[in-house]
Amino acid sequence: MFQAQRTFRFAPSPNGALHLGHIYSALCNHEMAKASGGTMLLRIEDIDRERCKPEFERQIFEDLHWLGFAWPEPVRRQSEHLADYSQALQRLRERGLVYPAFLTRRHIREAVARAENAGHVWPRDPDGAPHYPGTERNMSTDEIEQAFKSEKSFAWRLDMQKALRTAGQSLSWNDTGAGPALETGLIAAEPDRWGDVIIARKDTPTSYHLSVVVDDALQNVTDVVRGHDLFHATSVHRLLQVLLELPQPAYHHHPVLAGKDGRKLAKSQGDTAISALRERGTTPLEVIHLCETTARV
Repeated sequence: MFQAQRTFRFAPSPNGALHLGHIYSALCNHEMAKASGGTMLLRIEDIDRERCKPEFERQIFEDLHWLGFAWPEPVRRQSEHLADYSQALQRLRERGLVYPAFLTRRHIREAVARAENAGHVWPRDPDGAPHYPGTERNMSTDEIEQAFKSEKSFAWRLDMQKALRTAGQSLSWNDTGAGPALETGLIAAEPDRWGDVIIARKDTPTSYHLSVVVDDALQNVTDVVRGHDLFHATSVHRLLQVLLELPQPAYHHHPVLAGKDGRKLAKSQGDTAISALRERGTTPLEVIHLCETTARV
């Protein structure tokens, strides 16, 4: 029986230098693709126009080539495919599943503070951020038009409860890795834990959640291998896949490498940047070994 080739992807954002944590993720994708006879794609996730820089993208290519990675061309850059995300957003808009949200972060903080000061428990997402109040969910068409004309900044947010009713099914995914609390196997998706997540912004017709599911579908990605810091976000991705009638890939969440202080490695920590290791004379094999030993700690 014919079996389609499995496709994996490593998808860094060019908003800083690659560090050991990124390379460990690339290694996991590369090794799993190799073991299955599949392919690993490189994708550049550069929708953040303020933080993503061409020099960081060039550094990504240099670091990966230096380490011996290879990938099919052309490389997909999200900034070159905004029309794909805009089309997906329009489908959600036509079904009334998103609404324009105008509250600023300050307004959200004030609403949360008022509620909590009154003794109410305000729901928070898995990252600890408070849920959006949903003030504009029931705005009339005229009210929305007036808000648009005011040229206020806004974000398109998913009406989570309406989206769940529209999906009309229990959502889950199978994880061959593990989440932060070692969750593995069949995982029940809980997108409502995120509240009304941002799907797009006024000046950018997408968000991480929307672009990643659209990209994976358009690139025929069969296996999503990434750090367990994105484990809970998979619940939102499964919901969007159902709403947009996109295929469901297999998932594998791997450990996130930590620094000496026990915190997740970040691009601001220059001592673990691949470019810094190269300058100190570290060889590619030593970098690979360092990734593997750090992951076992």
